[in-house]
Amino acid sequence: MRYLLGDKTLDTCMIGTWAWGTGGNGGKMIFGKSYDREQLYRTFETAVQKGLTFWDTAEVYGMGTAEKLLGLFIKDRDVTLSTKHFPKRNYTSGENRRALEGSLQRLGRSSVDLYWLHAPRNIAENMRELAQLQREGLIGCIGLSNGSVAQIRQAQQVLQENGSTLTAIQNHYSLLAMAREADVLTYCQENGLLFFGYMILEQGALSGHYDAEHPFPRLSMRGLSFGKDKFRRIRPLIDYIRQLAQQYGIDSAQIATIWAVAKGVIPIVGLTKPSHAVSLPMALTQTLSPQELSELERLAQASGVACQGTWE
Repeated sequence: MRYLLGDKTLDTCMIGTWAWGTGGNGGKMIFGKSYDREQLYRTFETAVQKGLTFWDTAEVYGMGTAEKLLGLFIKDRDVTLSTKHFPKRNYTSGENRRALEGSLQRLGRSSVDLYWLHAPRNIAENMRELAQLQREGLIGCIGLSNGSVAQIRQAQQVLQENGSTLTAIQNHYSLLAMAREADVLTYCQENGLLFFGYMILEQGALSGHYDAEHPFPRLSMRGLSFGKDKFRRIRPLIDYIRQLAQQYGIDSAQIATIWAVAKGVIPIVGLTKPSHAVSLPMALTQTLSPQELSELERLAQASGVACQGTWE
């Protein structure tokens, strides 16, 4: 699957860098793991060599440290960049400009291809400001993250009134969150909006690499939000994911990603190891049968587990 972002034709997925950050809201705090710069650099280089050139980050990933690290790696490389501003509860004039200027400085770029309002707060004020930044050439396309259909419509209306358009939506989407986002996905598909899904693997819970006997690190946000009981409840789903991976000769972490692509979602996949960058492109050429896709969904629904972030 290929799609257009402005005048760029891009491939099936976007690469996420949430786990790259350090400190507050960084990899150690959220995922219970941290990664050294050399490993992440080799991961980046391997990914780009494999044609994975669309990179997503945010000012709050490690409170700017993920952006700064990505900026060190990209330099003059021909990559497509996406970053986000997490708005304040009470809008202040110029906050998007100040946030964007900080992001561009950390990334070492004069503009960004896709800029997101990271939460649907003060949509009218924020979207008007983003439209102005777009007119100045500082951002290419405008996106909204974590929005409902009503909020998406409001953003579209405000942008249209200001001579711009909304290009993309980035929401939490996975086998354990599909029901909640069904109306948003349908709206996007019916109205020409790109739908990017984050947490496709539920921070690793659907990777097939963890289970009740091998849970997440305890002292991490994902460990606190997805404990052993939830792993026990999704065990039939994990077993089936592992079965499919063995059947098709791919990493079990790719099954949920392949499912998301089949749903018309552009997955955001976090990469922290060079081996991940090697296996992902191979998996994205794989398809599952309608019966296999349906069985994944049936097992997910039967588990009774529905995931939602505290920020949603």
